[in-house]
Amino acid sequence: MANQSVAAKTVHGGVMSDDVRSRLWNNEVSAANYAEVGEKYQSAILEQYKIYVEMADRISARRGFANMFFLTFNTSVLTVIGVLWSTQPQFASWLLLFPLLALIGECAAWYYLVRSYRQLNTAKYEVIGAMEERLPASPYWRAEWKALGEGQDRAKYWPLTHIERWVPILFVTIYFTGFLAELAR
Repeated sequence: MANQSVAAKTVHGGVMSDDVRSRLWNNEVSAANYAEVGEKYQSAILEQYKIYVEMADRISARRGFANMFFLTFNTSVLTVIGVLWSTQPQFASWLLLFPLLALIGECAAWYYLVRSYRQLNTAKYEVIGAMEERLPASPYWRAEWKALGEGQDRAKYWPLTHIERWVPILFVTIYFTGFLAELAR
């Protein structure tokens, strides 16, 4: 620590690093860009930016609702399976292949929906970054993403989609293992 300057240190726990500060402000945009003639233009950009950020937040909220739906559905299915398995129903085990295929299909749809939301959010935040080039600050694109280690440092931030894409795979594994266990019975 002695060989680092105090100004260059990245301090966790709420203190901003100089690296984040240097990425936040756009040097090409100053108060002069907001002078009389360009003021309406800058106001329009700011308004579009606010609307677009709100749209990106709504996509994230929809992704959360979709995940909640699929998670609720799958935990309900596992509950029903647990109840039925405890009563030892009498039917040919191979008949479970049909609901298994339906559940695997549902989990595949969930997986690709998560993937699609990830791609959509990636594109939206690239557009937000481009819009921030016209604003005096770049909080999302340059500063926040840098503060989060650009998604590379799990100690700082682990992107949610890296976690949530494994949940449908986990359910498929549980369903398939349960099917095999029932066949082996």
